[in-house]
Amino acid sequence: MRIFKVKLFSRWAEKEGLMDKVLRTAVEELKNGLLDADLGGHVYKKRVGLGGRGKRGGVRTLIAFRIEKKAFFLYGFAKNSRADVSSKELKALRLLAGELLSYTDTALTKAVKAGELIEVISDDE
Repeated sequence: MRIFKVKLFSRWAEKEGLMDKVLRTAVEELKNGLLDADLGGHVYKKRVGLGGRGKRGGVRTLIAFRIEKKAFFLYGFAKNSRADVSSKELKALRLLAGELLSYTDTALTKAVKAGELIEVISDDE
């Protein structure tokens, strides 16, 4: 399974200290049915822990996900900074999820080369 971050999410995750290992764990949990909310359109909300604070003191991520296919980290926010995304934002995220999940391997390679997507590489690759 290939895992990616959109450029905006990647910048935010770096600022928050959110490591790729934690993102891979979040996707594994999604694969096992552990999610916080199914927002429709293959968009899921998943809490992730930050640096020893655990999930309760961590951040929320929105992920475009299709089992055994691909996962894209689209958006993230701290629980204390906002409660959730607006319906307008969610509509846009669903559209983006549909687009990204339809990308071929060639399109993914182009997006990575252009810097629009950052692939989350596992430690064993």
